[in-house]
Amino acid sequence: MRGLCVALLVLCPALILPGISQDVALGITLLALLAAVVVVTEYSAAYPGLIEFRDAKPYNRGRFFLIVGIVLSITLVQRDLLLDPSQQNILTGLAVRFGQIMDFSISPVRFLVLSLPSGLPASHLVNVQIVAALAYLISIVGVLAFTMSTLLGYWPRGSKAFNVWVNLPNFDPTKGIDVVRRLERDAQVNILLGIILPFSLPVLLHISTLLVQPMTLETPLALVWGVALWAFIPVNLIMRGLAMYRIAQLVRAQRRRIAEAEDAIPLPARSAYS
Repeated sequence: MRGLCVALLVLCPALILPGISQDVALGITLLALLAAVVVVTEYSAAYPGLIEFRDAKPYNRGRFFLIVGIVLSITLVQRDLLLDPSQQNILTGLAVRFGQIMDFSISPVRFLVLSLPSGLPASHLVNVQIVAALAYLISIVGVLAFTMSTLLGYWPRGSKAFNVWVNLPNFDPTKGIDVVRRLERDAQVNILLGIILPFSLPVLLHISTLLVQPMTLETPLALVWGVALWAFIPVNLIMRGLAMYRIAQLVRAQRRRIAEAEDAIPLPARSAYS
């Protein structure tokens, strides 16, 4: 079921957007099959591999629903703008309104639009601004929802033990400094990167045009996936940082409970000759 859902996510923009050629459809179908195989292999393996937090639900489900919301909303808005720009539904009207709100000098949406090559049509730049603003809004809502779930204690669930090795297969708790300090340090790095990336990715994209062919996002599929990844990668890093900080709190609380239990055990009686 997980593999099928991931495959449908990859296929979704190509199925909804008009004017997709047969060659592009075949390539998207191959990518969907590969993504489904990777997910099925990871979740059916006995030992952890690449996917983190696979035994700490509903973390991965939340991430999946978040990227589904971003990709699906961008696709629907893009389809509406391509078919009939004069008539706008509620979602497109909301995206247009939020795009106008996010049009200020230090906005990450403005940075993304300015990173595109010069000479593009003004209508295309407005289109990028609209879908980028909508994707950024959904990502902010996703971060706030996950933050509230961790603050209120809904994640991770207290009724089930949390296995650090299964959920963080690339994290070695025996390496370097104390595990709690490493978790907190990695959490801070992930959150900082997640905050900086919406501003730095457009700058890196603009610098890369000096060496390679510039990315214009003019094709519908390139626009959908480019903006979706621009919005999802930073929010994924922030959620990962929040999750690691929450795990550090759990480890610290477990150590405190063990220390208190050891202090509560009375010491054996000792004679005067011992």
